[in-house]
Amino acid sequence: QTFTVGYKLLALYALDSCEDSVFVILPKRGERDTFQLVSVKLTKTAGQDVEAKEFSVVLEGVDASPKCTAFGREGEYVASVKNLHLQVYFFKRKQLNRFSLRATNAKGGNNLFTCVACHPKEDCIATGHADGKIRLWRNFYHNKEYVFSTLHWHHDRVMDLSFSIEGTSLLSGGVEAVLVQWHNGSDCKKDFLPRLGSAIEYISVSSDGTLYCTLHTDNRITIINSNLRFSKSIQGLIRARDVKTGLVVDPRTKALVLNGEAGHLQFYCLQSDKQLYSLDIVQQEYIQQEGLNQTDLVKVAFSAQGKWLATVEEREEEPDLELHLKLWFFDEETQSFKLNTQISMPHDDHITAMCFRDMDELEDDSLILVTAGKDCLFKVWVILEDTDPEAQQSLSWSCDFVGSYHNYQATNCCFSEDGSLLAVSFEETVTVWDSSTWDLKCTFCHPPGKIRDICFGRLTCSKYLIGATDHGFLCCWNLLSCALEWSAHLNVVILQPDPLSEHIAAVSWLSKESSLFVFKPNESRPICIQRNLCQEKIQFAAFVPRDVPETVGSEKYAWLRRSQLYFLTDAQELMTFSTKSPEERLTVSSKQLAIEESLPVTPFSLLLGKHRHQQSQGDIDLSKVVRNHHEQDSPAVKELLHTPAHVLPSASFLCPIFINSLLISKEKESAEEVADEVEMESEEAEEDSDEEKDVTEMEQENIKSMDLLGETTCKLSKAEEKELRKVRKMDYSWISAF
Repeated sequence: QTFTVGYKLLALYALDSCEDSVFVILPKRGERDTFQLVSVKLTKTAGQDVEAKEFSVVLEGVDASPKCTAFGREGEYVASVKNLHLQVYFFKRKQLNRFSLRATNAKGGNNLFTCVACHPKEDCIATGHADGKIRLWRNFYHNKEYVFSTLHWHHDRVMDLSFSIEGTSLLSGGVEAVLVQWHNGSDCKKDFLPRLGSAIEYISVSSDGTLYCTLHTDNRITIINSNLRFSKSIQGLIRARDVKTGLVVDPRTKALVLNGEAGHLQFYCLQSDKQLYSLDIVQQEYIQQEGLNQTDLVKVAFSAQGKWLATVEEREEEPDLELHLKLWFFDEETQSFKLNTQISMPHDDHITAMCFRDMDELEDDSLILVTAGKDCLFKVWVILEDTDPEAQQSLSWSCDFVGSYHNYQATNCCFSEDGSLLAVSFEETVTVWDSSTWDLKCTFCHPPGKIRDICFGRLTCSKYLIGATDHGFLCCWNLLSCALEWSAHLNVVILQPDPLSEHIAAVSWLSKESSLFVFKPNESRPICIQRNLCQEKIQFAAFVPRDVPETVGSEKYAWLRRSQLYFLTDAQELMTFSTKSPEERLTVSSKQLAIEESLPVTPFSLLLGKHRHQQSQGDIDLSKVVRNHHEQDSPAVKELLHTPAHVLPSASFLCPIFINSLLISKEKESAEEVADEVEMESEEAEEDSDEEKDVTEMEQENIKSMDLLGETTCKLSKAEEKELRKVRKMDYSWISAF
């Protein structure tokens, strides 16, 4: 059943002692940022959709976070914390007790409440605080005679608390990425599970008490045994502290590459929603403490074939700036990147852009890396061969050319498709350079406004250069005539060319909504306009080449045929653009999933048609059609088993797809089978041969039908078949007169 409350539900609590009702936190009507804990009566009715009309307010002024409210043993009371106040409501006595703390204590600690948990067997309430302390409250039935003890290990705010099933231990977690287990409420007896990756945001305990689960701020779930031994990690796209590298595609694996753990690059597989691997770039221990200026990964670029990787890391502490440019070479033996060259302070100020020249990498002489910086310079880096026989490596990178333009800051850079031209933007001016001689060829500076992004056209549009300004103009220049081809008034924040076609995607941000415009540089009219793509600002976008070209019905979406567009929002939500219906997307995505062959034989697996046949020796000769059908992988079945429940379509949508997947399709007969069945006696007349073929095919279909039901049939002799054909040729039409 579905119960409609009519309010936004922020938290939900279900108790064993209250089977006919649930508790929810919802906003108070008519008051902003005020929430209340409400009991909702689940009325027993025959309908599927029910409107919940009976609900009563339990507590006013609660915090919206689910971890700031908890229920005591057997549901006798509920405790809720907010700011500096703890309130406890006793259901049987209908009594409300309030407890308050000072904002700071004598030692300067911050007493703000951050979370609460209740002991499952005793009258004890545990509260977490902003200064890292944990308080255990007892005797809270009385307003003045209450007592509490203090546990302290965390150096920063306690993010969450949870008691074990029997209440013998208390679990706590915070920004230190360490799970702490306190035994019997003692400050002296505690165990630790460190290095869990990122801050612990939520803690949960399984119903049998054998497993703990932690949810982390980097979008990771960790399963832990009750003896604090690591069991499993569930990780998709890592939520970084801040994505500065943008979305980059690895040419080797087609994985999406961006900031991951602190100082790491994550290689994220779009097909399997899994992290392929994480590359440690900074190679320094990250200290979990706010306010520290630590080394951060800010830029990344791949060469055309993915043989070389360039990264930029920086650490800024006024007035000093530390910069490191690192070049990584892909080792075929270890199948990983190895550091080749590290350049300290490649620029005197922040690096704003970086790109490789997309040319044949078989010859290292043609490989060029360009970096642009706020120090008003762009630098060209090339590979040099070390002739010293005692050198550890034969290749290294060195600066080959330094360019500037009127002492303006260099903000963007990119190469043309053939690598012959380099475009570098200097504030309001775009400069074009010859990559063989590094001569300045031409400049573009219309219309006014600092250049926000630039890119060259590709294929048939390679003679065009596109630029977007912060004054809200999108410009297209013709490189042959050195003139402005066209311009449009559009506040473009992202320009992303498709590497496999002439199309360019432009993302605009206006009136708190992002819109998508797809165009070809030789046409000023967009091919596709998708307004209000999302309510959040899009930070980065990337075209990912498809393994197989997509079949697109409408010419409007032809730009999606060879590549798929992905974009990342401010909230670090990775989204993509698709023209397919939910049913089509379901089928395609399911082809890339696989069912574990060790799936246990249960009634459910038998229903889904994925069980293994345990047959005796006498059943070996059963029809191959039966075995092949059950051994096939059904896309609908895979989707049901492998797609996370929270992103599955409704059951009414999945049901017809699932039923259709269980139907047996009519298989075509091979030429050999037909040839064997239509073998005739030599004395048969020529005019009977066609009819004999038809009869044979009908017999073959009948045999298949019988085999599908698990039955075996006896073959007729040729004499019996001849007699049967004579009977079939007899005219029985005279029976119709009766």
